[in-house]
Amino acid sequence: VQLQASGGGLVQAGGSLRLSCAASGSSLHDYYAGWFRQAPGKERERVSCITKRGGLSYHIDSVVGRFTISVDIAKNTMYLQMNNLKPEDTAVYYCVADSVGWGRCPRGAHSSSWGQGTQVTVSS
Repeated sequence: VQLQASGGGLVQAGGSLRLSCAASGSSLHDYYAGWFRQAPGKERERVSCITKRGGLSYHIDSVVGRFTISVDIAKNTMYLQMNNLKPEDTAVYYCVADSVGWGRCPRGAHSSSWGQGTQVTVSS
């Protein structure tokens, strides 16, 4: 599956953004899919994920109640709705898919499918 991410930008704290990840080549429903992020000087982390067929989701503790992950299977597109953004959410966000999961998330391995990163910057 090939992935194309979009939707990043600059927003003030408390604002909202929606990231999109358009998939092609295969149906997202056949994959563990999710959003990873990496901030400068920090390790990459899994932010929000969804299992195959969209059965279960996962959110890192710091975004629970603020971020929502979803998949529109008709459009074969995954979304990350981010509300009440905080400066600590500033990072490059990547959409990832893999037929093999790690918990409820894609493995995030080199062999996983990665979209290009999209920058999210939250100003205080």
